[in-house]
Amino acid sequence: MTSPRLSVLDLTPFPSGSTAGTALRESVTLAQHVEALGYHRFWLAEHHNTGALACPAPEILIGQVAAATRTLRVGSGGVMLPNYSPLKVAEWFRVLEALHPGRIDLGIGRAPGTDQRTSLALRRSPQALMAEDFPDRVQDLLAYLEDAPTADGGRAVLAMPTGVPAPPVWMLGSSTFGARLAATLGLGFAFAYHIDPAPALAAFEIYRTAFRPTPRRESPEAILAVSAICGESRAHAEDLASSGDLLWVRFLGGDVHQRVPSVAEARAYAFTAGDRAIVGHVRSRLLLGTAADVAEQARGLARAFGASEVMVTTVVHDTAERRASYTRLMEAWRG
Repeated sequence: MTSPRLSVLDLTPFPSGSTAGTALRESVTLAQHVEALGYHRFWLAEHHNTGALACPAPEILIGQVAAATRTLRVGSGGVMLPNYSPLKVAEWFRVLEALHPGRIDLGIGRAPGTDQRTSLALRRSPQALMAEDFPDRVQDLLAYLEDAPTADGGRAVLAMPTGVPAPPVWMLGSSTFGARLAATLGLGFAFAYHIDPAPALAAFEIYRTAFRPTPRRESPEAILAVSAICGESRAHAEDLASSGDLLWVRFLGGDVHQRVPSVAEARAYAFTAGDRAIVGHVRSRLLLGTAADVAEQARGLARAFGASEVMVTTVVHDTAERRASYTRLMEAWRG
């Protein structure tokens, strides 16, 4: 197996003491930084009503990042399709593809990217909140992107602007559901190991064995998304990770509007035994240590699951440390 490509999943962290504009612009700066390092792809995530993550609209930030870079593939990781009309999503990404041809990816997911109350605010009705129509929505999205009939047979409405090739579509998932749907429709598949590692082996196996070649994609292509922090030493990495420890403790305690706390805030916090249990669970999904250690772990997981690409998300308080973590990892990756 050839060496997996290395890419970035950016959650656009919003550090305490910063501003929204600074946090959003840092995503652009990070993209320029990792492009120079040789990363392959840069995806932006969608989150709502979550104070520590500054981007609820990846379709906007994708355009900013693509305009500020030259070779990096830029996309969504992902657009949460149940929140939107498939036609509107198709038109967002046709505009992006028209402006940045051959560099845009459309990653879609079925999770809400938020809590149930916010989902209701986005979808506007309890009926929409309870609908189990995700596969139909995906089919409609593909139809609009490809100027094909929608699930109801209609062709009267075309996604604008016309004459724009469909960007590659990727299914995001942390279960076997997304893997099977991606395989059935001939889409790429990105597995969120950082959300739930347990179904990973089954999901990748289902995707590979059930994949059906289509004009969209002739063979399966899978990305493994992981959370990682690369420090100068193991102790340095653990220090950087303490921000995330406190972030999760507060978040699960109901403080959804907090910013990413600093290392100093984490050091000053008195963690209880219950807090430590939360931290242990969070750390179990995190690749942590020196860059050599993290690279070895990531390569091992990619090899075990048959992923051709590893996509890394790093959430720390200090933006310079975040860029440095990605630098260390690429240096170790090239070995």
